Amino acid sequence: MFKVFFILIFLIISSSKTLAKEIKGFPKVTDGDTIKINNNKIRLHGIDAPELNQNFLFNDKVWNCGKESKKFLINFINKKKISCKLIDKDRYKRHIGICFKDKINLNKKIVQEGWAIAYRYYSKDFVDDEKVAKINKSGIWKGDFEEPYLFRKKNK
Repeated sequence: MFKVFFILIFLIISSSKTLAKEIKGFPKVTDGDTIKINNNKIRLHGIDAPELNQNFLFNDKVWNCGKESKKFLINFINKKKISCKLIDKDRYKRHIGICFKDKINLNKKIVQEGWAIAYRYYSKDFVDDEKVAKINKSGIWKGDFEEPYLFRKKNK
């Protein structure tokens, strides 16, 4: 009887942790790879979008690719409810997650459309999607840009 009690307690604790690993709601887009649902800041897993103050050259003009990346994500979500499967937390205490609008993976979509790169340092999940965006010269791939992590490093 004692074993059964502990097994039940273990199952209850395990299932409550599983339930806590998903957040649903209407997000506020912070930038091209970060959203906020209620008080939960979520960094999109496996991708790296340009910083909001990051520019690049396109047709000999300076273009703010960071703001364009954010705008893409806002327009794609289009005030719809999303769900995020939480994987981890980063050093800034943000959740790391894979988010979905309906059944569309937002992380994958923003890389496919060229508004973020596959963040190889943390994941290889979106490398093929990045290759497609590069070939199609989509988003940031239509001009000369600096990878976001290099931009951050230079502009600390």
